[in-house]
Amino acid sequence: MKVLLIFGLVAVALADVTRFEGDKVLRLKPVLNEHVKVIRELANSVQLDFWTPESAEQVTVGISVDIRVPAMYLDMAFTVLQQSGMQLDVFIDDVQEAVDRQIENKGSPRAHSYTKYNTWSEIESWMNSMATSNSDMISKEVIGNTYEGRPMVVLKIGKKSGSTKPAIFMDCGFHAREWISHAFCQWFVNEAVTTYGSDSQITSLLDQMDVFVLPVFNVDGYVFSHTSNRMWRKTRSRNAGTSCLGTDPNRNFNAGWCTIGASTNPCSETYCGTAPESEIESKNLADFIRKNKSIIKAYITIHSYSQLLLFPYSYTYDLAADHDELLEVAKGASSALRSLYGTVYTSGPGAPTIYPAAGGSDDWAYDLGVKYSYTLELRDEGQYGFLLPESQIKPTCEETMLAIKYIATHVQKNLY
Repeated sequence: MKVLLIFGLVAVALADVTRFEGDKVLRLKPVLNEHVKVIRELANSVQLDFWTPESAEQVTVGISVDIRVPAMYLDMAFTVLQQSGMQLDVFIDDVQEAVDRQIENKGSPRAHSYTKYNTWSEIESWMNSMATSNSDMISKEVIGNTYEGRPMVVLKIGKKSGSTKPAIFMDCGFHAREWISHAFCQWFVNEAVTTYGSDSQITSLLDQMDVFVLPVFNVDGYVFSHTSNRMWRKTRSRNAGTSCLGTDPNRNFNAGWCTIGASTNPCSETYCGTAPESEIESKNLADFIRKNKSIIKAYITIHSYSQLLLFPYSYTYDLAADHDELLEVAKGASSALRSLYGTVYTSGPGAPTIYPAAGGSDDWAYDLGVKYSYTLELRDEGQYGFLLPESQIKPTCEETMLAIKYIATHVQKNLY
């Protein structure tokens, strides 16, 4: 009887896991207004998952459009798209196979691994261990709980001193399915601690400044992406009057909130929420930065994918007051990153560089007075998209460290 019960529970658990057999990721190249119209009409007819840009509304002439098409809609999608004459390439032939191939490190190593995609429970345990075993360099603070009650944990890294130091704030994992982002924050913390004393840039930085790191911002969504739906993006809050869950937290900040590149539809992947900071996760982060505004001199948020280094603004095409300096630093950081493996990043303000999007945390931080505000979109450019294999964690993190150190060194030398 117990055996039957166990098999029944396993069957229920498996039934709750979203599968992607036969789904394909297509790259479209709209070069005519008619192509844009076709894509938007198709999105209104069938359920498409926009990988880049993040919604049909953001599709414009001349940009690459990556969409996941569920297997059941493929025949219709191919017919419509091919009849339009639009360039179409299949980037991922079977999404489920790509999901399965992504996890390359089998088994659970005794020590925390920085080259695999760790679960939330593994990351939570790691944070506790890092703070305990490196008490001279790391302290831990819970800045609030998520919608589902999980802690949002910030690690403060820096050489302890008797006075308050200026700081940099960095977060990872705004969007649940961007797993390489979460991996980078873990890599950064470990690299900072283990190279202190041997890496002159890290040593100087942590002697003179502190770095606040939030390894997982959207904890609930990240857990769900591991247990139920690998492609989940948003938070997990309940939207009143609808069966749709979650808000896009990077549309939920008071920076041109919900004016452009965001949706008022609760079922949309770019849903902006009911008001700025309506998501508890957004409010927790904003409250922490507001509380520490006098010392936070840079805000860096890590996303994927597209290989971009962006800065304000995304909610307007107007240039930021510090545009020239922000661009110069971004180009220098991109050059430093490229020096290791030749990975090319594009730098620029969000709106003209990719597409307009209101409510982003980087724009909000800049308008709050955090001058050096940057968004990194990590590897790759679409071959794997959100399903970057674990074999690419190490090189991605190694090169990204060079960009972060470049930005941090500039901030350190140009405190304001």
